[in-house]
Amino acid sequence: MKILITDPIEQVCTDILQKEGMQVDAKPGLPADEIKKIIGGYDALIVRSGTKVTADIISEAQQMKVIGRAGAGVDNIDVSAATRKGIVVMNTPGGNTISTAEHTMALMMAMARNISQSHHSLQEGKWDRKKYMGTELYGKTLGVIGLGKVGREVAERAKAFGMSVIGYDPLLAGEMASKLGLETVALEEIFKRSDFITVHTPLTEETRGILGEKAFALCKRGVRVINCARGGIIDEVALLNALESGQVAGAAFDVFVKEPPVDNPLLKHPKVVATPHLGASTEEAQEKVAKQIGEQLVDFFKGRGIVGAVNIVDYQTAVSDELRSYLVLAEKIGSLHAQLLNGKIKSINASYRGGVLQKSTELLSTALLKGLLDKMMYAPVNFVNASVIAADMGIVVSETKEQDGEHYSQLLTVTVQTDKEERSISGTVFGENELRIVGIDKFHFELVPEGLLMFYSNIDRPGMLAGVGSVLAANRVNIAGMSLGRSAPGEKAITVMSVDSDIPDSAMQEISKIEGVFEVKTVKL
Repeated sequence: MKILITDPIEQVCTDILQKEGMQVDAKPGLPADEIKKIIGGYDALIVRSGTKVTADIISEAQQMKVIGRAGAGVDNIDVSAATRKGIVVMNTPGGNTISTAEHTMALMMAMARNISQSHHSLQEGKWDRKKYMGTELYGKTLGVIGLGKVGREVAERAKAFGMSVIGYDPLLAGEMASKLGLETVALEEIFKRSDFITVHTPLTEETRGILGEKAFALCKRGVRVINCARGGIIDEVALLNALESGQVAGAAFDVFVKEPPVDNPLLKHPKVVATPHLGASTEEAQEKVAKQIGEQLVDFFKGRGIVGAVNIVDYQTAVSDELRSYLVLAEKIGSLHAQLLNGKIKSINASYRGGVLQKSTELLSTALLKGLLDKMMYAPVNFVNASVIAADMGIVVSETKEQDGEHYSQLLTVTVQTDKEERSISGTVFGENELRIVGIDKFHFELVPEGLLMFYSNIDRPGMLAGVGSVLAANRVNIAGMSLGRSAPGEKAITVMSVDSDIPDSAMQEISKIEGVFEVKTVKL
């Protein structure tokens, strides 16, 4: 096997591959045009964040079987193009967990004690001891938003400093939180009670700007915030205003909405400590990910399993045409649940009806977990780690096999129990690949799970649809399709509208105020 490496990576990676008899060509910094010229002769490509693996490059990869990213993110790789080409894309999630957690603590302490500002002052020949009075971590409350691997490591370290730690995570079950010695609270409680707030979530539509103007208004005056996760989770404009007003006493940033952060006013603010995305930049972390990607490639080529593959669902379905559509359906049902549910998930039951589904329940359950967890987790969720992550979060997953039904020969029903509600979603496939959601709770539907959808519950009475439609029309949002499920005339109903563009927040609020309309949510599939 011939392996091409186009970014700087620790020698341990090359050593592992060569020990297994593989030819390794390390050419860091190779321009894209040069990569295109030679890529056709390689079986694997290893990159970090420097090389942009575009569709153009992938189109020339005639014999390539795998692309390995020595790191967590795959933003620099066209995963869709690789999947279409039949190339597995791997990453190394978890390799930088400790480094990122330690960097979070370093920034927290530097911010609390004005380390950066006082250092620069001292370099200028000043001795401003009173100006840079700090605050202790001991006895303070740390709010951790996102209790994945990094968030938990931060929590452990904060407790060692004598801090009281509270956490918010929509996935972490209460029993698991107790085992970790953490108090889990609602998001608003994080804002109201915390002296320091650190974020450790992925950047999604739900987490973008999670710390914004409204959140800062709920916080204690003098709160301090840290972001070593993803730029955009904290609203930078709102933060700047809160720093100016004194509502926020300090901020520590390792990531920004735009990187490098050219002309970002936060960098010049006297209450801000910042670093250039150094969370994973330790010798140990880089050694770990280099070793990890080398071992993953060896296992892949030796037939010992596929670990860390971010597009493994598509790869697996390519070898099983019969299941292809049902795996996509299972993932979409999981994603739909994730966006509609209220409360923390306690248990999931997947009910399978029909021989096609019952032969592959483990594969299908993993697909639905991937769809469910992918929008909620900081680390990438894939076919390999979805079940492990669910177990790690204390989520109980069970399977049921049903006898043939009256209406559908093949039917997948996923029921999720949270601490606030229970919700079921059923789906099937018509023909070869026509995916349909056919049931939500007790309501019958025939809904195509695709695009931007608005869900709302309402009392089934005249004028409801017209009222909602008029609000959308006033905001120039076009309705592409609609499905209605109801139990009986005059009782509760669920309406789903497919729309062609995003619905403004103001329009969503206006719709929720219509008498008889409630639980208004948008979903992207």
